Amino acid sequence: MAYQASFSAVGSSLSPLSRPQLAEARRVRAVELFEDGVSNAEIARAVGVCAESVRRWRRVWEQGGPAALRRRAASGRPPKLDDAQVEDVRAALEQGAQAHGFEADLWTLERVGAVVTRVTGVVLSRASVWRLLTGRLGWSLQRPERRAVERDESEIARWIAHEWPRIKKGP
Repeated sequence: MAYQASFSAVGSSLSPLSRPQLAEARRVRAVELFEDGVSNAEIARAVGVCAESVRRWRRVWEQGGPAALRRRAASGRPPKLDDAQVEDVRAALEQGAQAHGFEADLWTLERVGAVVTRVTGVVLSRASVWRLLTGRLGWSLQRPERRAVERDESEIARWIAHEWPRIKKGP
């Protein structure tokens, strides 16, 4: 049985902070609190991390200043898609799956990969498509509701109102 899921942008039209951006925002807030003389325990509660992380950040801050806690450029292989290509892919995906010739309006990793290849000419693995959707586009997994197409809500309501009391045991 093939597993199908769809992906959608969550919340507003602004893309949410990525995990590295959120981590950096926490460290920047911690630096502000260091400078105000706030204790490690209070900082840990304020930014939502453990006290050991705050102690480590404080040591780095004391040795290198606020810049030492800033995010560094990722090392390793550069991404296959540049920012402009990612935005082209976002625009294509927001048109919906049916606009790209798929029968149902659900996005699967395979379908997104096909659209990425069609739009950019770059072939991505399933894992890379997942990272593109969740990391760079900020989309999340949305599982479709499993309901029978033939489901008749009015018939269900009628059965509950008339048949169920007739066959129910007890008062």
